[in-house]
Amino acid sequence: MSNSTPALPDYVLDPNAVLGDAAKWRHRKVPDYSRTRADYEKTKKMSHTPKSLISLVENLVKNWEIEASYKLDLADWRTIDRPNYTFAVNGLPATSGEHMLKVGTYSAVIAPNAYYSPEHSDFASSHITFKSMMPTFAWEVLEVYSGPPQVAFRWRHWGVMQNDYDGFNDKGERVTIKAHGKVLEIQGVTVAVVNDKLQLQKVETWFDPLEMFRQMGPIDNKGEGGSKDGISAANLSAQCPMGFKTKM
Repeated sequence: MSNSTPALPDYVLDPNAVLGDAAKWRHRKVPDYSRTRADYEKTKKMSHTPKSLISLVENLVKNWEIEASYKLDLADWRTIDRPNYTFAVNGLPATSGEHMLKVGTYSAVIAPNAYYSPEHSDFASSHITFKSMMPTFAWEVLEVYSGPPQVAFRWRHWGVMQNDYDGFNDKGERVTIKAHGKVLEIQGVTVAVVNDKLQLQKVETWFDPLEMFRQMGPIDNKGEGGSKDGISAANLSAQCPMGFKTKM
């Protein structure tokens, strides 16, 4: 019997590993992540040693994001244990990979609020809303608290608001916010269970879904409630499942 250590899968060694896959890609082409990766290198806070646990976790999630955003067939996702995969945000009921394929990555993680509503957006329109406003949205792992099979880690997600935000809120009203050219940043914590192939089985994430919107600035067409960012204290709990407080 060999005592050699099993080779690590490419999707934990290279953040762009799945871009080389023969898959059914959205828009019928492999997405271009070169600008996002360049911005990450220029503005990241952390520098991870290759093959360290924190590096493996970061690469796994980056490849998962590519697959969730651009692979049309769940059978082509290599970063997940398909029969056992679930995804949950802020303590809400877990959803499947099929659900994320249907609604899109943004709508899968953002609860209806005064700025945005999944019910009034589909996969395509949600990506247009956010990717038009913020052409790159880099991501990095800041800390890893535990290793496989249950991996707990804290992360940072950031990008520059280069263009106006244009979306629909929880009332179906159009919301616009003028671009200010500054960095938008959110942080959160994720606990993920992985199998022996380091594929994701159960993913639970906690973050303040309104933090990015507050950083954008006031709503141009004034939301209800009288607050400067269009959010009233009365409807905050409905918008934010974990009851995060707004910074008025």
